[in-house]
Amino acid sequence: MMMRQPSNPGQPVPVQLSFDDKWAIVIACDASYDGQFVTAVKTTGIYCRPSCRSRKPKKVNVAFMETNEQAEQAGYRACKRCQPEVERAPQEELASRIIGFLTEHHKRKLALQDLADYIGMSAYYLERQFKQTTSLTPRAYLEKLRIGKACALLADTELTHLEICYEVGFRSPSSFYKAFSRHMLCAPGEYRERRRRLGPERSAENG
Repeated sequence: MMMRQPSNPGQPVPVQLSFDDKWAIVIACDASYDGQFVTAVKTTGIYCRPSCRSRKPKKVNVAFMETNEQAEQAGYRACKRCQPEVERAPQEELASRIIGFLTEHHKRKLALQDLADYIGMSAYYLERQFKQTTSLTPRAYLEKLRIGKACALLADTELTHLEICYEVGFRSPSSFYKAFSRHMLCAPGEYRERRRRLGPERSAENG
């Protein structure tokens, strides 16, 4: 299956996002959407990047705008923490786009060349630039992403280990178990049991 490619090499593909889509991105502090829209907070008069780590406002107090200029014309000022008015270095923008692609397609079988075709540059250069920015290769980042999603499913669902393995994008149980043990220093079953033991304690603390 062919990957969707940008109309102009090196430029992101425009994505139509609903208000709820954008709100979910803001809650996740997803840096892959920085530059696609800004979050304006009505109660403070400040606008931020989607990835801003400041305390989240109430959903009812948020408006989304396409550009910094639009936000400033509406009377909002730039957040001093995330500095949306400051352009990112090209390497950071590239890493952000790669992370967004990996997050969206983590369930698929992906090769480095798939990323290179999507971004519009050589696989060697893409991997080199990404590693300089994140200290990880795209492959290592994808594995880490999949393990994070597996942890969430182990903690919050009753899916079997095999179901989780394929749900998060691993191609075989053996590769899943090896990767999980390497990242979490325990087996999936041990992780699930540990989280379940912590559940009642947390409930008691919160009660």
